[in-house]
Amino acid sequence: MTEKKILIAVLAALISITSAGIAQEPEELTVFTAASLTGAFGEIGQMYENEIGISVSFNFDGSQALRTQIENGAYADVFASANNKQMNALKDSGLMNNSSVIMFTNNKLSLIVPKDNPAGISNLSDLANPGVKIVIGTKDVPVGDYTLQIIDKLANDSAYGPEYKEKFLDNIVSRETNVNYVVTKIALGEADVGIAYVSDVTEDLASKVDKIEIPDEYNVIAEYPIGILANSKYPVESETFIELVTSDEGKAILEKYGFMPVNATNAATASTSSLVEAAA
Repeated sequence: MTEKKILIAVLAALISITSAGIAQEPEELTVFTAASLTGAFGEIGQMYENEIGISVSFNFDGSQALRTQIENGAYADVFASANNKQMNALKDSGLMNNSSVIMFTNNKLSLIVPKDNPAGISNLSDLANPGVKIVIGTKDVPVGDYTLQIIDKLANDSAYGPEYKEKFLDNIVSRETNVNYVVTKIALGEADVGIAYVSDVTEDLASKVDKIEIPDEYNVIAEYPIGILANSKYPVESETFIELVTSDEGKAILEKYGFMPVNATNAATASTSSLVEAAA
């Protein structure tokens, strides 16, 4: 049994003892989660319920939408974001337990096309072809922000240049507030190509869409932080959930869905920041 597995078991026992001591039934945990984590967290949530005995209520949406909901008073115990921007905004507002925030996984982007690929997309250059219909995320949703970072990299490369960026932007037919909407439009054939996460092409979508790799020199590594809300009624249970996400079992589920192990440097930086904040 791994150390994290043992810790989860100990925390589960403590939760059980605490609940029994105050004659209270286990409460439901509320987790606000970036839409790109839908499949992976669905499995982790079921594992949490099976092992801990507490159900998990998920709210899957664009990270920026989840942040806005929390800022407007929506209750959540745990927040998992697809970028640091949305998490940092909540930390700066005093809405997160800052010392609990850690980086737990990475992701990267990919071109996705309908299975029949009517526009004949095979690489990044094809996205500037006349008449190509592109769907991306809005600039506020993490996947849209990452997409624009990629396009800026291309614009600064002499092999593509500023003209490429102009043609790309002209070909955009839709900007979505949720990465799942980007994938859905491609699966339905409503656009020729979209930019989403590698993890978004799940088993149930593999028959409808194909992925086309974005070369690493142009790609962006998406960083996913997770933490406990400052007003969580169940911080112990929330910590147990995060421990499960970062356990060997949780990592295996994330990797099954296409997520990557968190960059060691990023993890160390996030950990150091949390310790500084905790001491402040």
